Amino acid sequence: MLLLLCALCCALQGAAAEPGAGLRTWSRFSRLPYPADKAFLYDTFPRGFAWAAGTAAYQVEGAWQKDGKGRSVWDVFTRGGARVLTGDVGSDSYHNLRADVRALRQLGVTHYRFSLSWSRIFPDGDAASAHNAKGVEYYRELIRELRDIGVQPVLTLYHWDLPDSLQRRYGGWNSSVLVQIFTRYADFCFRTFGHDVKLWITMDNPFVVAWHGYGTGVVAPGVKGDPDMPFRVGHNLLKAHAAVWHLYNERYRPQQGGRVSIALASHWIKPSSTRLESHQACQCSLDFVLGWFARPIFVDGDYPPCMKRNLTHRLPTFTEEEKKHINGTADFFALSHGPALSFQLINDSLRFGQTEDLDLRMLLYWVHAEYNNPAIFVVESGWFVSANTKTKDAKHMYYLKRFIMETLKAIRLDKVNVIGYTAWSLLDGFEWYREYGIRRGLFYVDFNSEHLTREPKTSALFYSKLIEKNGFPELPENRPTVGVFPCDFAWGVAANSIQVETTPSQFVDTSVYIWNISDNGKLKRLEAVQVPVRRIRHCADFAAIRQQVSEIQAMHVTHFHFSLNWSSIIPTGQISEANNTLLNYYHCFVSELQRANVTPVVTLWHHTGKLSSLPAPLEANGGWQSEETVQAFADYARLCFQRLGAHVKLWITLNEPNEEGLCYAVGHQLLRAHALAWRVYDREFRQSQGGKASLVLHMDWVEPAFSFNREDVAPAKRVLDLRVGWFAEPIFGSGDYPPLMRSWLQQRNPLDLFNYHLPNFSEEDRQLVKGTYDFFAISHFTTSMVYNGVEDKYLYKDNLEVQMISDVTWIMSPRRNSPVVPWGLRKALNWVNLHYKGVPIYVMANGVQEDTARFKDSLRVYYLYNYVNEALKAYTLDGVNLQGYFAYAFNDQHDPGFGMYGNVQDEVIMKDSMIHYRNIIDHNGFPAQSSPPQQCLHTPVQCPVCQVLAKQPVVGFISLVASSVLITLGLVIYYGAKRHK
Repeated sequence: MLLLLCALCCALQGAAAEPGAGLRTWSRFSRLPYPADKAFLYDTFPRGFAWAAGTAAYQVEGAWQKDGKGRSVWDVFTRGGARVLTGDVGSDSYHNLRADVRALRQLGVTHYRFSLSWSRIFPDGDAASAHNAKGVEYYRELIRELRDIGVQPVLTLYHWDLPDSLQRRYGGWNSSVLVQIFTRYADFCFRTFGHDVKLWITMDNPFVVAWHGYGTGVVAPGVKGDPDMPFRVGHNLLKAHAAVWHLYNERYRPQQGGRVSIALASHWIKPSSTRLESHQACQCSLDFVLGWFARPIFVDGDYPPCMKRNLTHRLPTFTEEEKKHINGTADFFALSHGPALSFQLINDSLRFGQTEDLDLRMLLYWVHAEYNNPAIFVVESGWFVSANTKTKDAKHMYYLKRFIMETLKAIRLDKVNVIGYTAWSLLDGFEWYREYGIRRGLFYVDFNSEHLTREPKTSALFYSKLIEKNGFPELPENRPTVGVFPCDFAWGVAANSIQVETTPSQFVDTSVYIWNISDNGKLKRLEAVQVPVRRIRHCADFAAIRQQVSEIQAMHVTHFHFSLNWSSIIPTGQISEANNTLLNYYHCFVSELQRANVTPVVTLWHHTGKLSSLPAPLEANGGWQSEETVQAFADYARLCFQRLGAHVKLWITLNEPNEEGLCYAVGHQLLRAHALAWRVYDREFRQSQGGKASLVLHMDWVEPAFSFNREDVAPAKRVLDLRVGWFAEPIFGSGDYPPLMRSWLQQRNPLDLFNYHLPNFSEEDRQLVKGTYDFFAISHFTTSMVYNGVEDKYLYKDNLEVQMISDVTWIMSPRRNSPVVPWGLRKALNWVNLHYKGVPIYVMANGVQEDTARFKDSLRVYYLYNYVNEALKAYTLDGVNLQGYFAYAFNDQHDPGFGMYGNVQDEVIMKDSMIHYRNIIDHNGFPAQSSPPQQCLHTPVQCPVCQVLAKQPVVGFISLVASSVLITLGLVIYYGAKRHK
């Protein structure tokens, strides 16, 4: 507590800030490096940082008529209109005081923010009358219990529950009489509780009270109809706060040594454009909500200029004496942030045409800049889950993590003086105008149980661990590693397809042209004149091939992965009717790649989702469910091996057949098709061609949303078994589907016989499929989290009975539900290695989508660096047999948004990511700066003549001379005979 008070004192001694300095916030953050600035910050909070939880009296206390308590405006408001539920019982904290204290002790917080029920202490609202002794004793006991467990109270005098008698008698806060009444009430509280309370909040979120309590009527007391009333109410609230602050400052501070402030809430807003006008509109939006009360207190005692310009005579005015009286009446900045305001209670008119956002870090910086670097205590922060969510509140937990991480960034990176953070709320309770429709508590309250039992949620377990560690200390696995891959590591780039132009562009025109120098200087073709062409066509004649191979070479990759188009090669499905022109083109492409020292990796069939890539007759005849298609695929594979195999040493039979959406019957046939194709290569081509074959499985990582016990891990294991094990186990393992998958689907079978039926392998098929691989290849792009529960029906997977979720602290890519999570690749590689020990692994596709217009594609640069680094950790630290890595994708032309080459009309542009990826390849990883260059021994080319010259130089020399003589004699005889003829 002493450290906290010292921080407060130091903050009050700063120099005056320039009014409106917060306007620079948006331009400042727009210049920060992206996406590095969005990355998670591993660090800890300053020593003495205050960790708190909070509640409000009406939300949790209950006992609305017990022991002499009077009615509040909320007791009346919840009984009017269309409202059906009340806070009469809430969480029943009045009868569960010790249970609440146990919850606080379990969390390990240093502070507890709670509010006094004004009408519980003074039933008629006025301290001029007698107080309610039982109500006072309740709060005294709570404060004593807090002291016994070492938790400091942060006490709020007024949290929206005005005594109803004051509303009926005077019109509530619309009357200036309440300034004196509130001051008398505060005087009693300071005198009664002040020796044990060092942090006071006069009132919570006066914006909601004024704007919605006396304007829109959304909250109690529900007054509406007078558009000027909210501003009169706000005026009185400010005067009341100032009067109470001066009372404490003059009468109680010398003896009690506490601090007093007012809890001000705000949303955050981001500009719709980069223009200054948009920034000014954002400033105005914040001024109308937060600045309405913050500027008079923290700047100059008057309202923000934007409010004065827009409201003119509607806004009350302060006298010079009142300005001096209000200015400076806060010992710290108490900031409230969360769903009580954001996205719910901000009218469109208050957004000024801009976009609302949830960025707590930028809000903290804005307060820091706008109000002269005050000490900021976040006195409310958090999110919510649906009412039917019980203890597994993953959504709340990750938003809590996000807001705490943003607070940490504000402290460490932006030098904002944040002294404390309050998770809201301690308990589930009555959520104001949303009644019991949402839950915000760290502890679950069973409202149907007799004693309203409390049970810690996952968010409580997370928060307690975070408090214990005082933040997010960096672990060794969070740091980038240094090292290199083996010398024969395959560095590749992947593309779904290549550009096909089967007409050669060079030496094919037999016409004769002359210069038309007398007219326009252009070439003119001579009619009926042709030049006989005897030149043999070469693969290099195809301009598309030359350009693509040249671009691939420029990347310094050793491998290039692309897919053939089955339906174009064999449109009718009949091998005898194959498109030889296209096959010749593909042959030219792979041979030119090989000439450029790039190894082709060729996929026979690429799953394209709903768009079929099968020959039309096969698709019409049942597609993959037909045995004809399975046999046709084996024949197609044989044709490709025959025509291209001399230049292709890595074959992929099927690319990503395990994508979502395929029924299990189709998957079964795909496994058989793969196995037949692999067996064809193994029996007929491997010995002569010396290549390898396998399939590529889509393997985004799936992480448990929380892992506090063994049950939490089960959903992630189930998803991986049913997505990856579905194809992996029959091929790389037992020859059958994973046992967990089979048992799970058998349980689901009665619900839907068609979708959940998993075929059985005959013994013949089991032997056919098992072992049909030379390596394990995956495509990996992102990571998601899962848990048992239903929170968001759009991300709930019914067949797996899991809720999908993303950690909102992850860097989000433009692609929906595809965050950037580098460590997910390492975990995926380790999963493969754990299940199929020592199998050679290739990452056949790994990339991120970004705006095609961004040639300085910083997100992809960040992505490639970090994902490749995680792959290196898997290889060097975990012992994974990683053989190669392929970045996805080659260009935007065929893989829009993923390419490392972009296009402006006909011009090809190298993006920054291509240059960075090439640099990683050139260094074969991330060598330490002080390490010597990696020494790689290159196998010499076998040359019989060279061996003779090396071992017997005299014999070799004579042989060369003799060969030269013979060649010369042959030429003389040939040309002599030709001349004679």
